[in-house]
Amino acid sequence: MGTAPTPPAGGLGFPRSWFRAQRSACGTARGRMPGVRTVLGLLAALTACGAVAFFGYCVYFDRKRRGDPAFKRRLREKRRAQQQKAEGRGAQLWDPAKNEKLQELFLQEVQMGEFWLSRGEHQMGVEHLSNALLVCGQPQELLKVFKHTLPPKVFEMLLHKIPLICQEPRKRAKQTHPKHVEGNDNKVN
Repeated sequence: MGTAPTPPAGGLGFPRSWFRAQRSACGTARGRMPGVRTVLGLLAALTACGAVAFFGYCVYFDRKRRGDPAFKRRLREKRRAQQQKAEGRGAQLWDPAKNEKLQELFLQEVQMGEFWLSRGEHQMGVEHLSNALLVCGQPQELLKVFKHTLPPKVFEMLLHKIPLICQEPRKRAKQTHPKHVEGNDNKVN
């Protein structure tokens, strides 16, 4: 940068050009430093260019990948494997022999519950009806039927038994797996 022009010898009568030259030489906002708007505009433009370039990169390689014959072959093989796996799972879930056994158990428990209720043994009847609820596929529907068919006292006993039914499988698991210890059950007094 050059040196600033010196003021004319007259003293107070400075021309306007001299003031403009002084401002630009001193580095005011319009001089050397770019404005905040300029920096933000440049950043926005760079970000937009980067996003367009990345998007173009993604589109280019996606088209290249989809056009590859090996990719299509691998995709077909993967879909076949998933379909066979799903069919195998479906066969495991729907086992007619297990379903028939559950239906038999359900009917047997309902019949035993009715038998004990008809004899006046409400505790035994509720025990068997709760077992039927446990193996039933739609327990809410069965509870609605029980609500309309059972005496209110027996239905209330059955409702109190439901939380205990849900905990029984956990208790059975603890009994069959003696290594499982919960809390400090092994204390010696």
